[in-house]
Amino acid sequence: MGKNVTEIRWHARGGQGAVTAAKVLAEMALSKGLYFQAFPEYGPERMGAPIQCFNRLSEEPIYMYCGVTSPQVVVVVDPSLCDVVDFKAGLTDNGDIIVNTGECPATVKEKYDLEGYRVATVDATRISMEKLGRAMPNIPMLGALLKVSGLLTEEEALEFIRESFGHKFSEKVVRGNLEALKTAFEEVQVSG
Repeated sequence: MGKNVTEIRWHARGGQGAVTAAKVLAEMALSKGLYFQAFPEYGPERMGAPIQCFNRLSEEPIYMYCGVTSPQVVVVVDPSLCDVVDFKAGLTDNGDIIVNTGECPATVKEKYDLEGYRVATVDATRISMEKLGRAMPNIPMLGALLKVSGLLTEEEALEFIRESFGHKFSEKVVRGNLEALKTAFEEVQVSG
Protein backbone atom coordinates (compact mmCIF):
# COMPACT_ATOMS: atom_id res chain seq x y z
CA MET A 1 0.00 0.00 0.00
CA GLY A 2 1.18 3.53 -0.74
CA LYS A 3 2.69 5.66 1.98
CA ASN A 4 0.03 8.30 1.40
CA VAL A 5 -2.82 6.17 2.77
CA THR A 6 -4.06 6.86 6.30
CA GLU A 7 -5.86 3.94 7.89
CA ILE A 8 -8.23 4.37 10.83
CA ARG A 9 -9.86 1.69 12.98
CA TRP A 10 -12.89 2.51 15.11
CA HIS A 11 -13.86 0.41 18.17
CA ALA A 12 -17.40 0.85 19.46
CA ARG A 13 -20.53 -0.95 20.49
CA GLY A 14 -23.49 -1.40 18.18
CA GLY A 15 -25.79 1.60 18.38
CA GLN A 16 -23.14 4.21 19.25
CA GLY A 17 -22.98 5.57 15.71
CA ALA A 18 -19.38 4.64 14.86
CA VAL A 19 -20.33 3.33 11.41
CA THR A 20 -22.14 6.59 10.73
CA ALA A 21 -19.12 8.58 11.95
CA ALA A 22 -16.83 6.60 9.62
CA LYS A 23 -19.17 7.35 6.71
CA VAL A 24 -19.33 11.05 7.61
CA LEU A 25 -15.52 11.10 7.76
CA ALA A 26 -15.43 9.57 4.26
CA GLU A 27 -17.81 12.27 2.98
CA MET A 28 -15.63 14.93 4.59
CA ALA A 29 -12.56 13.44 2.88
CA LEU A 30 -14.39 13.62 -0.43
CA SER A 31 -15.08 17.31 0.19
CA LYS A 32 -11.29 17.76 0.49
CA GLY A 33 -10.68 15.94 -2.80
CA LEU A 34 -9.32 12.80 -1.14
CA TYR A 35 -9.96 9.19 -2.07
CA PHE A 36 -11.59 7.21 0.71
CA GLN A 37 -13.03 3.97 1.98
CA ALA A 38 -15.41 3.48 4.90
CA PHE A 39 -16.65 0.05 5.90
CA PRO A 40 -17.84 -1.87 8.96
CA GLU A 41 -16.80 -5.31 10.12
CA TYR A 42 -19.46 -7.05 12.10
CA GLY A 43 -21.87 -9.92 11.86
CA PRO A 44 -25.31 -10.34 13.37
CA GLU A 45 -24.36 -8.42 16.52
CA ARG A 46 -27.06 -6.61 18.40
CA MET A 47 -27.13 -3.23 20.06
CA GLY A 48 -24.32 -3.06 22.58
CA ALA A 49 -22.08 -5.75 21.03
CA PRO A 50 -18.47 -4.77 20.20
CA ILE A 51 -18.00 -3.74 16.57
CA GLN A 52 -15.20 -2.35 14.42
CA CYS A 53 -15.33 -0.10 11.39
CA PHE A 54 -12.61 1.38 9.26
CA ASN A 55 -11.53 4.26 7.05
CA ARG A 56 -8.82 4.65 4.48
CA LEU A 57 -7.99 8.15 3.23
CA SER A 58 -5.51 9.07 0.51
CA GLU A 59 -4.58 11.73 -2.02
CA GLU A 60 -4.14 8.89 -4.54
CA PRO A 61 -6.52 6.12 -5.63
CA ILE A 62 -6.78 3.26 -3.13
CA TYR A 63 -6.47 -0.23 -4.60
CA MET A 64 -6.60 -2.22 -1.37
CA TYR A 65 -9.95 -3.76 -0.43
CA CYS A 66 -9.22 -5.84 2.66
CA GLY A 67 -9.64 -5.03 6.33
CA VAL A 68 -7.39 -2.56 8.10
CA THR A 69 -4.74 -4.41 10.08
CA SER A 70 -2.08 -1.72 10.63
CA PRO A 71 -3.90 1.55 11.32
CA GLN A 72 -2.15 4.83 12.03
CA VAL A 73 -5.15 5.94 14.10
CA VAL A 74 -7.41 4.03 16.51
CA VAL A 75 -10.62 5.60 17.81
CA VAL A 76 -12.16 3.99 20.90
CA VAL A 77 -15.77 5.20 21.09
CA ASP A 78 -16.67 3.02 24.08
CA PRO A 79 -13.97 3.10 26.79
CA SER A 80 -15.19 -0.18 28.32
CA LEU A 81 -13.76 -1.88 25.21
CA CYS A 82 -10.23 -0.99 26.34
CA ASP A 83 -10.54 -3.87 28.81
CA VAL A 84 -12.26 -6.26 26.35
CA VAL A 85 -10.49 -5.96 22.97
CA ASP A 86 -6.88 -5.45 21.95
CA PHE A 87 -7.53 -1.96 20.62
CA LYS A 88 -3.85 -1.27 19.94
CA ALA A 89 -3.36 -4.44 17.84
CA GLY A 90 -1.41 -3.62 14.70
CA LEU A 91 -1.24 0.10 15.49
CA THR A 92 1.80 1.61 13.82
CA ASP A 93 4.64 3.00 15.91
CA ASN A 94 3.87 6.57 16.99
CA GLY A 95 0.24 5.99 16.01
CA ASP A 96 -2.64 7.99 17.45
CA ILE A 97 -5.16 6.57 19.93
CA ILE A 98 -8.25 8.65 20.66
CA VAL A 99 -10.33 7.46 23.61
CA ASN A 100 -13.77 8.56 24.81
CA THR A 101 -13.06 9.21 28.48
CA GLY A 102 -12.99 11.96 31.05
CA GLU A 103 -9.49 10.85 32.07
CA CYS A 104 -6.46 12.80 30.91
CA PRO A 105 -4.18 11.34 28.20
CA ALA A 106 -1.34 10.68 30.66
CA THR A 107 -3.62 8.54 32.86
CA VAL A 108 -4.90 6.54 29.86
CA LYS A 109 -1.36 6.14 28.53
CA GLU A 110 -0.17 4.68 31.84
CA LYS A 111 -3.30 2.60 32.49
CA TYR A 112 -3.09 0.76 29.13
CA ASP A 113 0.69 0.81 28.60
CA LEU A 114 0.55 3.11 25.58
CA GLU A 115 4.12 4.37 25.63
CA GLY A 116 5.26 5.12 22.07
CA TYR A 117 1.80 6.28 20.96
CA ARG A 118 0.21 9.71 20.90
CA VAL A 119 -2.90 9.52 23.10
CA ALA A 120 -5.86 11.88 22.92
CA THR A 121 -8.91 11.89 25.18
CA VAL A 122 -12.28 13.60 25.08
CA ASP A 123 -15.37 12.96 27.18
CA ALA A 124 -17.61 12.36 24.16
CA THR A 125 -20.37 10.68 26.15
CA ARG A 126 -20.71 13.68 28.47
CA ILE A 127 -20.64 16.05 25.51
CA SER A 128 -23.35 14.10 23.68
CA MET A 129 -25.54 14.01 26.80
CA GLU A 130 -25.18 17.77 27.25
CA LYS A 131 -25.59 18.75 23.60
CA LEU A 132 -27.85 16.00 22.20
CA GLY A 133 -29.69 14.84 25.28
CA ARG A 134 -28.58 11.22 24.79
CA ALA A 135 -25.46 9.07 24.81
CA MET A 136 -24.48 9.21 21.12
CA PRO A 137 -20.72 9.86 21.22
CA ASN A 138 -20.00 9.45 17.50
CA ILE A 139 -19.96 13.10 16.41
CA PRO A 140 -17.88 14.29 19.39
CA MET A 141 -15.41 11.47 18.65
CA LEU A 142 -15.34 12.52 15.00
CA GLY A 143 -14.59 16.08 16.15
CA ALA A 144 -11.70 14.84 18.28
CA LEU A 145 -10.38 12.78 15.36
CA LEU A 146 -10.56 15.77 13.02
CA LYS A 147 -8.72 17.99 15.53
CA VAL A 148 -5.99 15.39 16.15
CA SER A 149 -5.56 14.51 12.45
CA GLY A 150 -5.90 18.01 11.04
CA LEU A 151 -8.01 16.68 8.15
CA LEU A 152 -10.49 19.57 8.48
CA THR A 153 -10.40 22.77 10.46
CA GLU A 154 -13.13 23.34 13.01
CA GLU A 155 -14.90 25.78 10.69
CA GLU A 156 -14.72 23.37 7.72
CA ALA A 157 -16.11 20.55 9.87
CA LEU A 158 -18.93 22.69 11.24
CA GLU A 159 -19.88 23.87 7.75
CA PHE A 160 -19.86 20.29 6.46
CA ILE A 161 -22.13 19.09 9.30
CA ARG A 162 -24.42 22.10 8.82
CA GLU A 163 -24.84 21.38 5.10
CA SER A 164 -24.86 17.56 5.25
CA PHE A 165 -27.12 17.14 8.29
CA GLY A 166 -29.37 20.07 7.37
CA HIS A 167 -31.00 18.02 4.61
CA LYS A 168 -31.62 14.99 6.82
CA PHE A 169 -32.40 16.12 10.35
CA SER A 170 -34.41 18.69 12.28
CA GLU A 171 -32.85 22.04 13.19
CA LYS A 172 -32.64 20.89 16.83
CA VAL A 173 -30.64 17.76 15.90
CA VAL A 174 -28.36 19.72 13.55
CA ARG A 175 -27.71 22.38 16.21
CA GLY A 176 -26.96 19.71 18.84
CA ASN A 177 -24.47 17.95 16.56
CA LEU A 178 -22.80 21.26 15.68
CA GLU A 179 -22.42 22.07 19.36
CA ALA A 180 -21.13 18.56 20.12
CA LEU A 181 -18.55 18.74 17.34
CA LYS A 182 -17.40 22.21 18.38
CA THR A 183 -17.12 21.22 22.05
CA ALA A 184 -15.05 18.14 21.16
CA PHE A 185 -12.68 20.30 19.07
CA GLU A 186 -12.24 22.57 22.09
CA GLU A 187 -11.94 19.90 24.78
CA VAL A 188 -9.85 17.13 23.22
CA GLN A 189 -6.55 16.71 25.08
CA VAL A 190 -3.43 15.26 23.44
CA SER A 191 -0.23 13.86 24.94
CA GLY A 192 2.99 13.23 23.05
